[in-house]
Amino acid sequence: MQQSGPTQQNGPIPARNTAPAAPRQRRSSRLRAAHTEPVPDEPIALMIVGARDSGRGGVLGALLDSAGPLLDRPDESYLVVTYGHSRDICAYVPGNRQPQPFTPPLPGEESGARPPRRIELTLPNPLLRHFALVDTPDAERLSAAGTRILLDAATRGGAVLYVISAGHDLEPAEAALLTELHRAGVELFFALTPAADGTWGDGAIETAINDARDAVIAAVPAAVDAGWHTVDPAVADTAFLRRALIEWSGLEGLERASYNPPVPPGSGRVVRVAPDAERSGWAERLEDLTRTNTQLVRQRLAIEIANIHLRCVQEIVFGSGCPGLPAALDREMAALSLSAVTECDAAAEKIIDDLLELVLEEPATEAARRRVIAAVRDGFAEDRSARDLERVLLVTNTGGVATVAGEGAVAALAAYRTPGIPRPLPELGIGLSGACYTYWRHPANRDNNRARSWLQLAIRGVELELLREISRRFEAVQRSLGAVLTDAVDHGILLS
Repeated sequence: MQQSGPTQQNGPIPARNTAPAAPRQRRSSRLRAAHTEPVPDEPIALMIVGARDSGRGGVLGALLDSAGPLLDRPDESYLVVTYGHSRDICAYVPGNRQPQPFTPPLPGEESGARPPRRIELTLPNPLLRHFALVDTPDAERLSAAGTRILLDAATRGGAVLYVISAGHDLEPAEAALLTELHRAGVELFFALTPAADGTWGDGAIETAINDARDAVIAAVPAAVDAGWHTVDPAVADTAFLRRALIEWSGLEGLERASYNPPVPPGSGRVVRVAPDAERSGWAERLEDLTRTNTQLVRQRLAIEIANIHLRCVQEIVFGSGCPGLPAALDREMAALSLSAVTECDAAAEKIIDDLLELVLEEPATEAARRRVIAAVRDGFAEDRSARDLERVLLVTNTGGVATVAGEGAVAALAAYRTPGIPRPLPELGIGLSGACYTYWRHPANRDNNRARSWLQLAIRGVELELLREISRRFEAVQRSLGAVLTDAVDHGILLS
């Protein structure tokens, strides 16, 4: 508390007799936590992947004791099945802050509304206590953007169950996908299902599985150690497959817990600042790093946006034309969102690591890094210009870009979302509004020249807004991290 100068009964003592006031101490306005909260492990999930006619839906149903597929859904949507005390279903559609009710389309019905990015289904099945099950779009129809989305989900989930029907010839796109999954460190399982006529091809089950395995290994040599199982949805005997998946999930959970302890070593210790930190020029270094990383991230994303434009033009001219443009562009925007978040997080962590190396007396431990990252995130709440960094850029049917702020809006854009995992920066998402689907699927609007003009306008709007958001994020990091380090240098210890 600041004290007033000495007074007398009839008023203040004359200034010539007043002692000089003590310098006012600068007080941080940021609340400091004694320690950071434990970082939860990434939830374990099994991605079920396969071609359109592979019987993927039947395998998912058999694993969960369901006769036939669990749910009819749009081809572009991910179906995430998790444990719950009762059956519940909701859809996450870009542009909405809250989950929406989902009604499966009637057989043969073509809806003009935009499909959800993600449909979540909860079931009281004991298998889901071990891991979530995620049904993905058809493997042979995945574009480069779709592969990027699936790789992100599979890497975080941990494993893929690739479903192949007897007699199916692996397409080059499927072989490339399996190679990318193995390269990303994803555990691979294979399930062989009967052919469309219900048989196992020309021979017995053993012959069918050996032929399928040899064909996969010939196309993807890295899959030689993957486990193989046969699943007949009509019989629904998945005991061996379930056992293998449960054993894997147990080992995966132990491994994740081992490299992510709830309380990192040194969480409660005092972290001291280097004696010469005040003269180290850390503030200038922070400014330089922020400017450099902002430029690098903006350049990389600008190049990616240019490539997106080219791929979407090819889709209009040589692909599905105007009706398929919204789905193709929406996939590209989803992949662009992942790239933007990854690039920004990596750059922010690099800035924090470089500054801690410059300011602290000893190399920063994981506990110290977590404390600083948490303090930087807390600083965003006190920064008026950084309070709405969680936002969605929504492309409209006029080619403009609208903004929807809030955590719920961002959550609706993820194909596979795992809440609770902290990030250095708030998330950012990009998607298409439902009006885009309605407009370009209407027969009266199927004009390739108009579609290309609209695409160019939309891509340009996304580029301007996205690059502006990137700059805002790094400016917020510079202000918040600067305040954290100023407090540390002034007091000689890390206060966060």
